[in-house]
Amino acid sequence: GLQLVVDNTFTPCLMSPLHWGADVVVHSLTKFISGASDIVAGAVCGRDAFVSSLMDLHVGTFMLLGPTMDPKVASELSLRIPHLGLRMREHSRRAQYFAERLQQLGGQVAYPGLPHHPQHALFAKLANPGYGFGGMLTLDAGSLERAKFLMERLQNKHGFGLLAVSLGYFDTLLSASASSTSSELSDDELAKAGISRGLVRMSVGITGSMEQRWRQLEESFLALQSAPAGSRPTFKAQM
Repeated sequence: GLQLVVDNTFTPCLMSPLHWGADVVVHSLTKFISGASDIVAGAVCGRDAFVSSLMDLHVGTFMLLGPTMDPKVASELSLRIPHLGLRMREHSRRAQYFAERLQQLGGQVAYPGLPHHPQHALFAKLANPGYGFGGMLTLDAGSLERAKFLMERLQNKHGFGLLAVSLGYFDTLLSASASSTSSELSDDELAKAGISRGLVRMSVGITGSMEQRWRQLEESFLALQSAPAGSRPTFKAQM
């Protein structure tokens, strides 16, 4: 009698969980589907009977609790959803390119589009063809201090992206999980979750040319590599 609920926020267009047996699919529309990080909205998707039960005039959750989307937000989304597929393909294309190039430079990269990723084959089996492997990747910088150096250099020197814990924006967003979304976890809890202190999460954006963005990322990564392990390289933003 239990229902399987899947959060598909990271992979709109890429995955269709209902086709694989999920009962309910939820999305944070604020992320990739919006693409601009300027609205707050969500979606609950399911089969007709389930959605109808939520909208029942007398006992439906939607009717009783009133989670009605703002009309202006709904209008904005209706204009953005038609080009969601184009945007997701570009997010994926750039993330795949960055992941491959960083790996060639010796980076410890986690991205499902890389053949060595433990869930690469499963992702490829479940994914809708033509959209790639998504716009999210992680890079282990070695320590939290080194992760901060890398992110600050990318943001302040190159304008590569922004330090923010969100995702799905048209510009690249960078965050260190150990000091942000998972900062309340102990070292043991971080280890069990597979999160290192130096983990940098990157929501790869689609602004600028891919070649330009790669040159910025490559320069910052090589600067990080040239510093002794365990240290934080010094960097001062140029005004």
